[in-house]
This record gives sequence, C-alpha cells and structure tokens, in this order.
Amino acid sequence: MSDDRFPLLRSLGVDGYLVTFGAELSEPANRAALALHSAIERAGWDGVEESTTSLISTYLRFDALSVDHAMIRGQLQALLESQDWFAADLPEGRRLWRIPTVFGGDLCPQLDVAAELAGLSPEAAIAQIAATQVRVQTIGFAPGMPYLGELPDAWNIPRQTELTKSVPVGALAVAIRQLVLFPVTSTTGWRHIGQTAFRPFQPEAERPFVLNPGDEVLFEPVDRATYEAMRTSAPNGGATFEVLA
Repeated sequence: MSDDRFPLLRSLGVDGYLVTFGAELSEPANRAALALHSAIERAGWDGVEESTTSLISTYLRFDALSVDHAMIRGQLQALLESQDWFAADLPEGRRLWRIPTVFGGDLCPQLDVAAELAGLSPEAAIAQIAATQVRVQTIGFAPGMPYLGELPDAWNIPRQTELTKSVPVGALAVAIRQLVLFPVTSTTGWRHIGQTAFRPFQPEAERPFVLNPGDEVLFEPVDRATYEAMRTSAPNGGATFEVLA
C-alpha cells in the first residue's frame, strides 16, 4: 500500500537535508534511497559537501556559507518530482559478491537457535540463506559494516534479549530479516550463525570499505578446512565479485 507522506523532505540542522522514503524498511524504500543518492552524486550541485544513505533515507550536507537552504531545497524538490524513485533503477557499478561461509558448529554457535526461531531445521536454514541474494542496504554501526537483506519472512526473528559479549571479524549474524557482517570484534544482540574470512573494513587499503550500498551478496557454504585455508592464503578471505551493472 502506498503512503502519500513519502518521500518526505526535511531540513536537518543548519546545513543538511534528509529525504525519507518510508516509515519502515522495505525493498522499494531502500531502492529509492540508493537511487536518489546516486542521482545527487551525478548532479554535482555547487556547495554540496556530502551525501549518503541509511536504510530508507538519503542525506545531503551542504556549505551553508556559500549556498542557502532555499536553493538546495528547490534542487532536491525538483529532483524528487522528476521520477518515481520507488521504481528507479539501482545505481550503476554495483557488484555481486560471493563470500565463502562456514555455518554453525563451534565457530558460529547460534545457528541452531536462530533456525528454530525461523521454524527451520539447521540444514534448511543454511540452504535458504545460501540461496538468497541479499543487497547491501546500508553501511553503519561500525566502519564498513554492511546491513544486508531482506531474507524470507521466516527470518523476521527478534534480536536477543541479552548481548553476546564478543563475535570476531567476519562473523555473520541474523535478526529481523537482515544479515550483518562484522568488520571488527564486537558485542552484539544479533545471533551468530556463520563465519567468514572476509574483512569488510580494510584500513590499510585504498578503499577501506570493501562493500558499497547497492552491492549484492551470496554467502556460499564451505567446510571448516576450506575456511581455515582462506584465512591466511586467499585474498579477501576467498570472496570474489563480478560487476552487475
């Protein structure tokens, strides 16, 4: 069902605007946020210093000393009215990543609990997640950390009521029809179901954030021995990509 409130254009502080495409996460709202961000980047408006996205919003920050709110608002409003952003094409240059992943076992001990909450056997849970091509919906919480989705409805499971004290770099965790891939060792309320040798944040690299919003990911099951070998010998932990568009 459409909601006439969206897209919603609001000022944010003295030098920013926020365009929101929904009251909650959905594929069309995320698509719209990504597409609008790409269009703003292509437009190259004078005075714009930064633009980025969250799950369902696009943010723009401008130099308030050189351009005023009214001019930026007018440009944004005209851009918003130029097309149906909910049906827009996703940005060009996106990539499909295939990331080798160990599921379950002592490395990722919460697979069985997460599968039970989803009403699946562990084997069926692994098969369903591995078959679902998920989108990098946004980067947040920690440097280079992707939020990926959406998974099938069965995976609309809650976060834990208590925190897991520590999951390692490359941990794959699940909640609320999303996956997150940890770039740093972290406390989390999401259930740790898979482990990769992939590092989403590589501060020593020219591009420290490896994944970009709009990229697609497949988590491909591998055994423990393959994972261990990829930790030390395979670039990007064995992950590969191809350009989608």
